[in-house]
Amino acid sequence: MTSGEPACHEEDYRRVAEPPAAARLLSGTLIEIVREAAGRPIRHAVFDFDGTLSLIREGWPQVMVPMMVEVLRATGSREPPEALEGLVLDFVMQLNGKQTIYQMFRLAEEVRRRGGTPEDPLVYKKQYHDRLMERIGGRREALRSGRVSPREMLVPYSLEILAELRRRGVALYLASGTDQRYVVEEARLLGLGEFFGPHLYGALDDFQNYSKAQVIDRILRENRVDGRFLLGFGDGYVEIRNVKAVGGTAVAVASDEAGRSGRPDAWKRDRLIGAGADLVVPDYRDWPALVRYLWGEG
Repeated sequence: MTSGEPACHEEDYRRVAEPPAAARLLSGTLIEIVREAAGRPIRHAVFDFDGTLSLIREGWPQVMVPMMVEVLRATGSREPPEALEGLVLDFVMQLNGKQTIYQMFRLAEEVRRRGGTPEDPLVYKKQYHDRLMERIGGRREALRSGRVSPREMLVPYSLEILAELRRRGVALYLASGTDQRYVVEEARLLGLGEFFGPHLYGALDDFQNYSKAQVIDRILRENRVDGRFLLGFGDGYVEIRNVKAVGGTAVAVASDEAGRSGRPDAWKRDRLIGAGADLVVPDYRDWPALVRYLWGEG
């Protein structure tokens, strides 16, 4: 936590596990089993959104990092632009998975360190969102008009695994660090509303009244079950840690967002295993084998 940042529900990243000495892949797939998780009584599944299901915001660091570098250069800092870019990229990615506001808290901290007077972090967040909308507005409009199929903007085979989980009677929830209004709109553009219904949760300006941990706690409390019944999917450390903290099964989605290559992103894989993930998948193309494994069906 940085100075000036209020107490919150989302912890900073810390490594709690190491990658296995040799990857153990489920036969005929790219599903990596870090620790055995078969045959648990799954009744509820929570998904992260961006990078786990949606690809609408692919490339967001290329918007956030330059904006932050501009803010830091405006303090009069004599640091070379490439040094500032390296600094910003490092903390932006370290905080990835938390609500966007936390990256803006860190930006404000860096402005203070350089003798500047920062804007309110919510102002920085709005500036970032305005720029991001310029980048992805065409994608959103293409989905809205039907020129682009939702499948082109989804992690491969997302619809298939959601449909299978629903068929097996699993209640589905979506919890994102992206703002609630964008999550609801973009999930519906992608045709995900039918799977999640009212259970679409995103960040609030009053950020302390929302966290992925709070969503998970509500799922367990309202359904009167413990974490053994929970399955989680995510490409950020926050949701992996939150699911493991209650005793659930965590599937790391090490998605190659730009290339959709079907191979795991090495940085995400290492980071998510470090957060305690039980399994790692690059996307959902091996969904039949993944589901059979989780249900202990051989």
